[in-house]
This record gives sequence, C-alpha cells and structure tokens, in this order.
Amino acid sequence: MQKGNIGVTTENIFPVIKKFLYSDHEIFLREIVSNAVDATQKLKTLANKGEFKGETGELKVNVSVDKDKGTITVSDNGLGMTEEEIEKYINQIAFSGANDFLDKYKDDANAIIGHFGLGFYSSFMVSKKVEINTKSYKEDAKAVKWSCDGSPAYEIAESDKSNRGTDIIMYIDDDCKEFLEKNKIQELLNKYCRFLPVPVAFGKKTEWKDGKQVDTDEDNIINDTTPIWTKKPSDLKDEDYKKFYRQLYPMSDEPLFWIHLNVDFPFHLTGILYFPKIKHNIELQRNKIQLYCNQVYVTDSVEGIVPDFLTLLHGVIDSPDIPLNVSRSYLQSDSNVKKISGYITKKVSDRLQSIFKNDRKDFEQKWDDLKIFINYGMLTQDDFYDKAKNFALLKDCDGKYFTFEEYQTLIKDNQTDKEGQLIYLYAQDKEAQFSYIETAKNKGYNVLLLDGQLDTPVVSLLERKFEKSRFTRVDADVIDRLIVKESDNKSVLEANRSANLSAIFQAQMPKGEKTEFHVETQAMGEESMPVVITQSEYMRRMKEMAQIQPGMSFYGEMPDMYNLVLNTDHALIKEVLGDSEAATSEALKPIEAELKGLHARQAILRQQQDQKKPEEITQEEKDNMTKCNEDIDAQEKLKQEVLAGYGNDNSKVHQLIDLALLQNGMLKGEALNNFVKRSINLIK
Repeated sequence: MQKGNIGVTTENIFPVIKKFLYSDHEIFLREIVSNAVDATQKLKTLANKGEFKGETGELKVNVSVDKDKGTITVSDNGLGMTEEEIEKYINQIAFSGANDFLDKYKDDANAIIGHFGLGFYSSFMVSKKVEINTKSYKEDAKAVKWSCDGSPAYEIAESDKSNRGTDIIMYIDDDCKEFLEKNKIQELLNKYCRFLPVPVAFGKKTEWKDGKQVDTDEDNIINDTTPIWTKKPSDLKDEDYKKFYRQLYPMSDEPLFWIHLNVDFPFHLTGILYFPKIKHNIELQRNKIQLYCNQVYVTDSVEGIVPDFLTLLHGVIDSPDIPLNVSRSYLQSDSNVKKISGYITKKVSDRLQSIFKNDRKDFEQKWDDLKIFINYGMLTQDDFYDKAKNFALLKDCDGKYFTFEEYQTLIKDNQTDKEGQLIYLYAQDKEAQFSYIETAKNKGYNVLLLDGQLDTPVVSLLERKFEKSRFTRVDADVIDRLIVKESDNKSVLEANRSANLSAIFQAQMPKGEKTEFHVETQAMGEESMPVVITQSEYMRRMKEMAQIQPGMSFYGEMPDMYNLVLNTDHALIKEVLGDSEAATSEALKPIEAELKGLHARQAILRQQQDQKKPEEITQEEKDNMTKCNEDIDAQEKLKQEVLAGYGNDNSKVHQLIDLALLQNGMLKGEALNNFVKRSINLIK
C-alpha cells in the first residue's frame, strides 16, 4: 500500500472546495458523470483507430445510490487508469497562487473547477470520503484503489476489480444527505445529463405488478444519446422539431418556427433555436436557451453568448469551443464566443428575411407574436435594425400590414404637414381611442395600431431613423392640429370671450391628485365633437418610458396632464357661450370696468418704471405696483367666481364634460353615478 499527500501548494484544498463551491455543489454529479462519459468515448476512439484490440462491449455509465451505506457510485467501462495515471491526473493538481485564486474565483464555482482542472475534486463538495476503484484497458494493468478522506493524505493499493473501467464511490457528508434521495439524483441527471452521448443508467425501469411498481431487469437509461440537434436537418420533419420543443418546455405553446444551427468553421456549433410565442412579459421568457458542451449541460444563462434580444429565443446551443466550466469573465473576453454571437444573430435575421420573402402571408399571421422579439432586437442592436427594417412590419387599425417603406408611400401624400414633416398617427387601444381613430379616418388619414409592450421606445427609435417624420398618438391633439396643413380661415373666438368660456369649464373639471386639466378653445368645424380630451404626446410618452427605464422615474412622478378642447363651431358650445354671456353680463360689467381701469393703471406704472434703473425706483412706486397687481388679482378672482357659479348650476356644462371623460374611460365612481342621474333627468 502506498501513502502520500496530494500535490497542492495550499495547506488544505478541501475546506476551500467546500466553502467556496458550496452554493453550486450540485454540479459534482455533472463533473463525475462527464468524466465517466469521456472515459468511455476515449476507449471507443482507441478501438476505432485499432489501438485497442479487445471487445468494448456495451459502453455505458451507471449511477447508483446506496442510502444505507450513504454512498453514490458512478461506474463506467471505459479506459480505466493505471497507478501511474492516478498519480499524474489525481494526485498532482496544478493548483498554485492560492490567495489570487480565492480572490478571483470565490463567487464562481464553475470557474474554479474549469480553471484549475478540479472536475474530479468537485466530489469533495458533498463527500467526506471518496474512493476510486479502477482498472486500465491496457494489457497486464493491475487494478488499483485510491481513497482520500478529505485531507491532503491519500492511500493507494491494489484492488480486486476484475472488469475494465472506473468506479467513483462518494461517501456523502452528513450535511448533504439530500443527495442520497433517489428523486434528487434523478432531478440532477435530468438537468445535467439528459443528452449525454453515452447511455447513462440510473436504477431499473419499473412496471406495475400485483398492485405496485416493481423493478424490471432493464436498465433505466435517463438520457437521449442522439438528440435532435446532432442530426441532419434533411433527416428531420417538422413534427420532430415540435416534439423536441415539447420535451424541453412541456407547458409552452407551439413555437412559431425554428432555426437549425450547424457550423464547423471558424468554430464548432450545433443547436436548434425556437421562436416562442411571446405575448407580454419579456422577463418571463428569458433564459430558456440551454447551453451544452459536447452534449453536457452547462447553463441556461446565455447573455454572454448571444445578444440580449436573442435571450428571448428558446432551444439548445452546443459548442465544444465554449468550455464546460464557463465563467462570466471568460465569456466577455473570448473571441470564439463573440464570433458565435455574431453568427447566431446573422442566422436569425436571415431566417426571418427568408420567411418574409417566401411566405409573407404566414409571416404576417405570426407578426403579432414576433413583434416584441424583433422590436427588442432593433432597440438593442443597431446592426440588427439594419437587417430588420426590410422585414419589420407596421399594422394599421384595419389589420393591414406594411413594411416601413410601403407605409411611407401610403401616407406621404395625405399626411405630410405644412413643414414637410410626415406624420404617423397611431393608437394604442383600438377600442378606447375609437372615436379619435374614426375622426382621423374621416379626414382620409391612416392610423397605426401600436399596442405592444415595446412600442413606445420603438416609436422614438423610428423617429430617429426616419427622415422628417414624427409619430403622434391619435388623441394627442384635435385632428387639425395633429397634421397642420396650410393656414385656414376658420373663425377664432375673441380672446376675452374664449377666456371666459374656458374659465366656466375649468372650474367644473374634476380635481385629482395625479391628474391635471387645461381647458382651451378651438374652431374644429360644426360636424366635429363639441368637447374633446387630448393628451400631450411628449409628456405621455415620457411617462410611458419612465415605466420601463428607471432613469426616467422623474417623469413617472409627474401628474397626467390633459387638454379639454371646446369646439367653438359646435352648436352646443355656442349655446353655452351665448347663455353664459346673457346670464353673467350684469355681474361681470362692474368687474370688467374695474379691470379695464386697473390694467390701464398697471400699464402706466410699468412704463414709468421701465424708464428707470432698478435702484432708482422708489419704495412708493414699488408699493403702488404691488397694490395694483393685488387689486387685479382680487377682481379676477371675483370674475372667476361669477363664471364658476354659472357653470356650477348649468347641467349642459357638466354633461359635456362628463361625456368627454366617459369617452376616455375617465368617468368613475360618484361622478359616473351623477352623470347617469343627470342623463335621466335630461331625457324626461
């Protein structure tokens, strides 16, 4: 029997492994099973080359749990090891610079194992003792048994093992007993080993017999050794791809379509990427791509390997050029990873372009599901926008689809304003904004439907990309101000009459903590609505952006600001105006006269002070101006009270306001109840 110490420069490697790898300790099973698979594949290679003359037999890996003994055993019938090979590969760990290692890799178990070749030693994350019982394929090789109890000391002795291969026996630590549960091991094998290229057996298949499940003699093979991505696309049917998708994501809708990746140069990459149906929540869709290295599962966090927007895809990527024990810093710096990322982006855009070109009808039918994915790509990656602009679509409120170029051609004659700006009108809710859409259509305008999660930032992107173009929601203003043509000769209400009419309605507007209304007048034609509520495109868009961009939260705290526009051409508004002037003229006469005199005095005082330097103005002159301003404010307040009093008692004013609020889904609670009662009384 030989005894010795493992060749490491740290005082004791095992507390380091346990302490810093504990959070990822389940990967021990992946590492040990992967080593066993490697051993069987290498034997197969030697046999194919004629360097191994014996019978390989049925090559497979066996995983077993003995709860009574507290062990997990991983066995293979591959190469096996000689005593010299154990000394070389197990006892001499290339492990130096302990302090640097701890600082650099303490948060990344994968990086530690991969960087220092510690695959086998990951077994000590969960074990108090590990044994290797092995016999090499080489002729006359003696079987040997190596054991270590979690200290640098080890023992190696001859073994009575008669068959070729290696058994790794792990004596599980008391604080890791969950790994002795069959269900737990089954879960880890399903996660890490379900597509390994060599059969992995875990227990026996069961059958229902005499009222209970009993083991059969047949091995329970937990993996598919030839998954779909390892096959040629020409050998596969659509149903094969759909079946594999259901296998990966049992609860998901059927995918829209897929891309089969297969490249040998300048890197090796295979895989299948699916376009899922993405409805609303982007975050729920992330991290559904599984990364494999030679069919060994690595991770489902692929942000460093594919561009951010492609993390919305589902499926599998397999590349031996991405190491099994991958780390974030490695991904960010590795040139192969960058090439893979660029290749996948190109394949995705080429596939989309191909579907659009060859079957546009099918592409349009899938557009509502594809849109969020393509929009995300255009927003986050300029080179993807350059490709996507040829197949990205705009959908109008009638359900028709257009490319960017087609839509520009459609609207340029009728929707160009007097400044030469092309105005893209859009709605976000076809039902809620129905009347605004109809008003625009009556003008001969086309209205887009932009109701997606990312449409607000996409609008801003397209405004930057399109020349002399502006997007505006169809309810952002009255129709004639949305697309301003050459100046017209519509009548304009005198300033004083307009101010009085606005004041009557302003006083009756609902008061909300997060809502503000501004009332104005506009001649919109006799056939247009009497009252229209609009919302500034800029402020509304900023508030919407604030919901998805934390840095813009300032806008999110601002109140919603709306304009109530009174159509001075409409008979009902004319009626309110005429009636209000008749009802308030006597009360307003002395106030208006007083205001006229005060404004004249204010103008004289201002003229006198404008002719002097600030330091030459006397205190008396300042007091006179202050007194004049206060008197004007007092008279204005009296005037507002008179106008508010009229509006408060006028059911038509309230009815017109409530109709506008109701049309915009803003009339609720007590106000809605009052509107219903008032409507009934008006009908009587």
